[in-house]
Amino acid sequence: MKESLTESSFKYCEEIAKKHYENFPVASLLLPRAKRKYIYAIYAFARAADDFADEPGIEGGNEKRIALIDEWNQKLNDCFAGKAYDPIFIALGKTADDCKIPIEPLENLLKAFKQDVTKNRYESFDEVLNYCVNSANPIGRLVLMVFGANDSELFGYSDKICTALQLTNFWQDVAIDLKKDRVYLPKDDLDLFEYNFEELFALQFNDKFKRLIEFEVIRTESIFQEGRKLLELVGKHETARVLRKELLLTWMGGMEILSKIRLIKFDVLNKRPKISFNDKIKIFLKSRVKKV
Repeated sequence: MKESLTESSFKYCEEIAKKHYENFPVASLLLPRAKRKYIYAIYAFARAADDFADEPGIEGGNEKRIALIDEWNQKLNDCFAGKAYDPIFIALGKTADDCKIPIEPLENLLKAFKQDVTKNRYESFDEVLNYCVNSANPIGRLVLMVFGANDSELFGYSDKICTALQLTNFWQDVAIDLKKDRVYLPKDDLDLFEYNFEELFALQFNDKFKRLIEFEVIRTESIFQEGRKLLELVGKHETARVLRKELLLTWMGGMEILSKIRLIKFDVLNKRPKISFNDKIKIFLKSRVKKV
């Protein structure tokens, strides 16, 4: 009975993951079947908490959103204490046990979701990077842990890629975030290009904004390149080498979004660049022949 409940909980997490469109692969078929369920469990945990912070229609405003995230955090604590009743946490608890995952990276994700509710402006790029420490970097580390790679050097390069992916999402979704009264473009950078919040919220695309987004894209591409060594190191790792092609797909997907931002001449206020099905096929085929 216990085994069937656990398996049905993993199935539930898989269904959640497959319902959501993502630019980047989520536990693709490149991963061993035995490991995919763990990735689905982590994804379902994060997806639900992200919805608490972001989804419209939650009555009670930000106070209610914070309460829901706090409740999710309590369920996480209960899960690590061996008291899981929610299917997501039943699957997550099994994942943590099997893969020797500590609670800290999962707690850090919840800190980021809470920050989304309480903070909607960033003064400097360093502030944005500090947000990525909790919002993005734990995901890469968790995936590495699932594959037995609990290694500080790998974590460091993974952090670079995850941070770059998060930044890419910010530049891709500038207009979407404005509707939520969120601005991840640092004020220091707006000031540098003499572009202001009034212009931003009026969706004014001009040369100043174009140069601002080009600046962010170049900087993000550089961070992707800094993290690229992860692909080489993972390929040499005893248990995590099977991740190499999946990570390459993810890396290429992020770089492709930045290329698409270039193609629309950095006008992310009026167009949202995204990866189409055909793009995914092309990226997949390129990854088959690309040297890591």
